[in-house]
Amino acid sequence: MARQFFVGGNFKMYLRNGSVKQITDIVEHLNNAKIDSSTEVVIAPPALYLLLTREHLRKEIEVAAQNVFDKPNGAFTGEISVAQLKDSNITWTVLGHSERRTLLQETDDFVASKTKAALDGGINVILCCGETLEQREAGTTVDVVTKQLGAVAKEISDWSKIVVAYEPIWAIGTGKVATTEQAQEVHAAIRGWMSKEVSKDAAEKTRIIYGGSVSEKNCKDLAKEKDIDGFLVGGASLKPAFVDIINSKQ
Repeated sequence: MARQFFVGGNFKMYLRNGSVKQITDIVEHLNNAKIDSSTEVVIAPPALYLLLTREHLRKEIEVAAQNVFDKPNGAFTGEISVAQLKDSNITWTVLGHSERRTLLQETDDFVASKTKAALDGGINVILCCGETLEQREAGTTVDVVTKQLGAVAKEISDWSKIVVAYEPIWAIGTGKVATTEQAQEVHAAIRGWMSKEVSKDAAEKTRIIYGGSVSEKNCKDLAKEKDIDGFLVGGASLKPAFVDIINSKQ
């Protein structure tokens, strides 16, 4: 069974002055764009604009939070709960992004706990993993990535609501991109790990997408690879060419 192609747009904190207009302009562009109906599309604006985005965005495109907390409620200043996302018709969250792992020191176990909380509460997860340049040069890429995913596997057994996003840290926002061969090699290794450690069924059905300086120029070649099921796009998702990436499988 073919896996549905998946493209996510992570707006991060790129929005500047006039952010409301910028969001509405992006939403209007996506609403009017001709998008491949066989591709699942999810965009992740900053938390402040989740409701605005969901209210005006065409229903075929889903909306993700860039983070969620692992506790249902309480004295957790600045955090957002799974139930709050659910109540706001936000159906996805991005978890384990390398920027949160490195800048905010989020551990594998914390990411796993948040993943479990999201899934238990009915929110789908874009689960990020990836290695540093030093780790790649040391030949430990697969060990690093499977360790990150292994922490999640200890907490959950059903991967049907998870999309795994492989994002080599050295390629995020740098303009560098893993070659199609490098990306495919890691995606295949992740699928092999899942087959062994989770189940063959999960390995076959779980979508593994690539992130790291994806653009309209390189997306079509990457999309041809057997184990690359889509993309998680950063800054490029705010640009009109994001539609070309969405349609890269056509």
